[in-house]
Amino acid sequence: MKSLQKGFTLIELMIVIAIIGILAAIAVPQYQNYMGRAQVTRVMAEAGAVKTNVETCLLDGRNALGNGDRDCTLTLPGSNLMEGGTTSGQAGSGDTSNDSKVGYPVITMPTPAQGGQEGNPNTTIVAKFGNSAATALTGKTLTWSRDGNGTWTCSTNVDKKFAPTGCPVVATPSA
Repeated sequence: MKSLQKGFTLIELMIVIAIIGILAAIAVPQYQNYMGRAQVTRVMAEAGAVKTNVETCLLDGRNALGNGDRDCTLTLPGSNLMEGGTTSGQAGSGDTSNDSKVGYPVITMPTPAQGGQEGNPNTTIVAKFGNSAATALTGKTLTWSRDGNGTWTCSTNVDKKFAPTGCPVVATPSA
């Protein structure tokens, strides 16, 4: 009489577990790289959205940040991937202990007295990764820079594998 096999043997189960382990060992690092690239691209877009507001201020002749009549008042997009800054665009304390965990890009618009150009100052928008950003990105920055001709360029110091095509990696000076 022939007996029917019921279930899997131990070796068959071990083979399946080994295959799942190998696939996970390949997939998890790839997923982490994907998430890092997605976060850098998101911060690039969020910080880049400020460029329109800055251009509007410059075209209106408002070259200094602030809340006065002739100052540039910016409404900045907050992000859980950034740290530092305040809603006015000035450098903040970097305190991320609040519950919202929202940071803002830091805007620098030098006036002529600070070495900027009248009516067309060099401007920077700096987003520092922190809060909920991937561990590999924490403390790194992404910078939008506007030259005297009105041309915006992006640069970052994240690892090359995370950098978007339109935002090249620049070497950071070693301390």
